[in-house]
Amino acid sequence: MNQPRTRVTAQLRQLRFDAGARSLDLVATVGRRPSAHIERLEDVPRLETWAEGAGLPLLPGEATPAALADVVRLREAVFAVVTAVLEDAPVPAEAAALVAEYAAFELPPPRLDLTRDGHLVPGPRRRTARELLTTTARDAIDLVTDPARRDRLRACDSPLCRMLFLDVPGGRPRRWCSMQRCGNSSKAAAFRDRRS
Repeated sequence: MNQPRTRVTAQLRQLRFDAGARSLDLVATVGRRPSAHIERLEDVPRLETWAEGAGLPLLPGEATPAALADVVRLREAVFAVVTAVLEDAPVPAEAAALVAEYAAFELPPPRLDLTRDGHLVPGPRRRTARELLTTTARDAIDLVTDPARRDRLRACDSPLCRMLFLDVPGGRPRRWCSMQRCGNSSKAAAFRDRRS
Protein backbone atom coordinates (compact mmCIF):
# COMPACT_ATOMS: atom_id res chain seq x y z
CA MET A 1 0.00 0.00 0.00
CA ASN A 2 1.40 3.40 -0.98
CA GLN A 3 1.96 6.04 1.67
CA PRO A 4 0.33 9.43 1.01
CA ARG A 5 2.81 11.93 -0.42
CA THR A 6 3.89 14.74 1.84
CA ARG A 7 3.51 18.20 0.37
CA VAL A 8 6.93 19.74 0.92
CA THR A 9 6.38 23.38 1.84
CA ALA A 10 8.92 26.15 2.31
CA GLN A 11 8.44 25.78 6.07
CA LEU A 12 9.32 22.08 5.92
CA ARG A 13 12.49 22.92 3.97
CA GLN A 14 13.63 25.58 6.46
CA LEU A 15 16.78 24.88 8.41
CA ARG A 16 16.05 24.69 12.13
CA PHE A 17 18.23 26.08 14.89
CA ASP A 18 15.85 25.54 17.81
CA ALA A 19 16.83 22.05 18.98
CA GLY A 20 18.81 23.38 21.96
CA ALA A 21 22.17 21.89 20.95
CA ARG A 22 24.33 22.34 17.88
CA SER A 23 24.51 18.59 17.27
CA LEU A 24 20.72 18.32 17.42
CA ASP A 25 20.40 21.27 15.04
CA LEU A 26 22.51 19.20 12.64
CA VAL A 27 20.21 16.19 13.09
CA ALA A 28 17.28 18.54 12.35
CA THR A 29 18.63 19.08 8.83
CA VAL A 30 16.39 16.12 8.00
CA GLY A 31 12.75 16.94 8.53
CA ARG A 32 9.98 14.46 9.19
CA ARG A 33 12.52 11.68 9.45
CA PRO A 34 10.09 8.87 10.33
CA SER A 35 7.49 9.67 7.69
CA ALA A 36 8.85 11.61 4.71
CA HIS A 37 12.61 12.23 5.21
CA ILE A 38 12.83 15.82 3.96
CA GLU A 39 16.48 16.66 3.24
CA ARG A 40 17.26 20.25 4.24
CA LEU A 41 21.01 20.05 3.63
CA GLU A 42 20.83 19.15 -0.03
CA ASP A 43 23.78 21.10 -1.42
CA VAL A 44 26.94 23.04 -0.63
CA PRO A 45 25.21 26.46 -0.33
CA ARG A 46 22.83 24.97 2.26
CA LEU A 47 25.87 23.65 4.18
CA GLU A 48 27.23 27.21 4.25
CA THR A 49 23.86 28.50 5.46
CA TRP A 50 23.65 25.83 8.16
CA ALA A 51 27.20 26.56 9.36
CA GLU A 52 26.36 30.28 9.61
CA GLY A 53 23.13 29.58 11.51
CA ALA A 54 24.90 27.17 13.85
CA GLY A 55 27.44 29.84 14.75
CA LEU A 56 30.30 28.08 12.95
CA PRO A 57 30.70 30.06 9.71
CA LEU A 58 33.12 28.47 7.28
CA LEU A 59 36.19 29.99 5.71
CA PRO A 60 35.90 30.67 1.97
CA GLY A 61 36.39 27.46 0.00
CA GLU A 62 35.72 25.15 2.97
CA ALA A 63 32.16 24.30 1.95
CA THR A 64 32.79 21.59 -0.63
CA PRO A 65 30.96 18.46 -1.77
CA ALA A 66 33.42 16.39 0.31
CA ALA A 67 32.72 18.52 3.40
CA LEU A 68 28.99 18.14 2.81
CA ALA A 69 29.38 14.35 2.59
CA ASP A 70 31.32 14.35 5.89
CA VAL A 71 28.70 16.51 7.59
CA VAL A 72 25.91 14.19 6.41
CA ARG A 73 27.85 11.13 7.66
CA LEU A 74 28.30 12.81 11.05
CA ARG A 75 24.62 13.79 11.13
CA GLU A 76 23.46 10.21 10.61
CA ALA A 77 25.91 8.90 13.22
CA VAL A 78 24.78 11.51 15.78
CA PHE A 79 21.15 10.63 15.05
CA ALA A 80 21.85 6.93 15.65
CA VAL A 81 23.73 7.59 18.91
CA VAL A 82 21.24 10.09 20.34
CA THR A 83 18.23 8.01 19.35
CA ALA A 84 19.70 4.93 21.03
CA VAL A 85 20.45 6.90 24.21
CA LEU A 86 16.96 8.43 24.20
CA GLU A 87 15.36 4.99 23.80
CA ASP A 88 17.73 3.42 26.37
CA ALA A 89 18.88 1.00 23.66
CA PRO A 90 22.40 -0.18 22.81
CA VAL A 91 24.33 2.49 20.91
CA PRO A 92 25.42 1.26 17.46
CA ALA A 93 29.19 0.78 17.69
CA GLU A 94 29.83 2.02 14.14
CA ALA A 95 27.96 5.27 14.77
CA ALA A 96 29.72 5.84 18.11
CA ALA A 97 33.11 5.21 16.48
CA LEU A 98 32.39 7.71 13.71
CA VAL A 99 31.32 10.44 16.16
CA ALA A 100 34.43 9.75 18.25
CA GLU A 101 36.61 9.87 15.12
CA TYR A 102 35.35 13.33 14.17
CA ALA A 103 35.60 14.54 17.78
CA ALA A 104 39.26 13.50 17.96
CA PHE A 105 40.43 15.99 15.33
CA GLU A 106 42.66 18.61 16.92
CA LEU A 107 41.21 22.10 17.20
CA PRO A 108 43.32 25.24 17.12
CA PRO A 109 43.29 27.18 20.38
CA PRO A 110 40.82 30.05 20.70
CA ARG A 111 42.28 33.38 19.74
CA LEU A 112 41.49 37.07 19.92
CA ASP A 113 41.80 38.69 16.50
CA LEU A 114 42.41 42.43 16.70
CA THR A 115 42.21 45.22 14.16
CA ARG A 116 45.21 47.52 13.60
CA ASP A 117 43.84 49.95 16.17
CA GLY A 118 43.47 47.24 18.82
CA HIS A 119 39.73 46.52 18.66
CA LEU A 120 38.29 43.06 18.30
CA VAL A 121 37.69 41.99 14.72
CA PRO A 122 33.91 42.17 14.25
CA GLY A 123 31.86 39.11 13.46
CA PRO A 124 32.32 35.45 14.28
CA ARG A 125 35.57 33.64 13.56
CA ARG A 126 35.43 31.57 10.39
CA ARG A 127 36.39 27.91 10.58
CA THR A 128 37.55 25.01 8.51
CA ALA A 129 35.14 22.19 7.68
CA ARG A 130 37.18 19.97 10.01
CA GLU A 131 36.65 22.40 12.89
CA LEU A 132 32.91 22.41 12.19
CA LEU A 133 32.84 18.60 12.28
CA THR A 134 34.92 18.39 15.45
CA THR A 135 32.95 21.02 17.35
CA THR A 136 29.64 19.38 16.41
CA ALA A 137 30.84 15.86 17.25
CA ARG A 138 32.12 17.01 20.64
CA ASP A 139 28.77 18.64 21.35
CA ALA A 140 27.04 15.32 20.58
CA ILE A 141 29.35 13.44 22.94
CA ASP A 142 28.80 15.99 25.69
CA LEU A 143 25.05 15.80 25.10
CA VAL A 144 24.84 12.04 25.71
CA THR A 145 27.49 11.80 28.44
CA ASP A 146 26.45 14.78 30.59
CA PRO A 147 23.62 13.44 32.81
CA ALA A 148 21.94 16.86 33.12
CA ARG A 149 21.78 17.38 29.35
CA ARG A 150 20.94 13.73 28.59
CA ASP A 151 17.95 13.87 30.97
CA ARG A 152 16.54 16.78 28.95
CA LEU A 153 16.67 14.93 25.61
CA ARG A 154 13.25 14.63 23.97
CA ALA A 155 11.66 13.60 20.69
CA CYS A 156 8.73 15.62 19.40
CA ASP A 157 5.39 13.93 20.20
CA SER A 158 4.16 14.49 16.65
CA PRO A 159 4.33 11.14 14.84
CA LEU A 160 5.11 13.02 11.61
CA CYS A 161 7.97 15.04 13.08
CA ARG A 162 9.79 13.23 15.90
CA MET A 163 12.51 15.94 15.86
CA LEU A 164 15.08 15.48 18.62
CA PHE A 165 15.51 18.45 20.95
CA LEU A 166 16.90 19.47 24.30
CA ASP A 167 14.20 20.62 26.70
CA VAL A 168 14.86 23.73 28.77
CA PRO A 169 15.45 23.09 32.47
CA GLY A 170 12.65 23.80 34.93
CA GLY A 171 8.99 24.11 34.13
CA ARG A 172 6.82 21.47 32.51
CA PRO A 173 8.49 19.12 30.04
CA ARG A 174 7.87 20.07 26.42
CA ARG A 175 5.97 17.60 24.26
CA TRP A 176 6.65 19.16 20.87
CA CYS A 177 9.68 20.54 19.11
CA SER A 178 7.77 23.80 18.71
CA MET A 179 4.32 24.84 19.83
CA GLN A 180 3.93 26.92 16.65
CA ARG A 181 4.79 23.98 14.38
CA CYS A 182 3.81 20.63 15.85
CA GLY A 183 2.00 21.64 19.03
CA ASN A 184 -0.71 23.65 17.32
CA SER A 185 -1.12 21.01 14.58
CA SER A 186 -1.47 18.22 17.15
CA LYS A 187 -3.97 20.18 19.22
CA ALA A 188 -6.02 21.05 16.13
CA ALA A 189 -6.04 17.41 15.02
CA ALA A 190 -7.13 16.27 18.49
CA PHE A 191 -9.94 18.85 18.45
CA ARG A 192 -11.12 17.65 15.02
CA ASP A 193 -11.08 14.04 16.26
CA ARG A 194 -13.18 14.94 19.30
CA ARG A 195 -15.74 16.76 17.13
CA SER A 196 -16.18 13.90 14.67
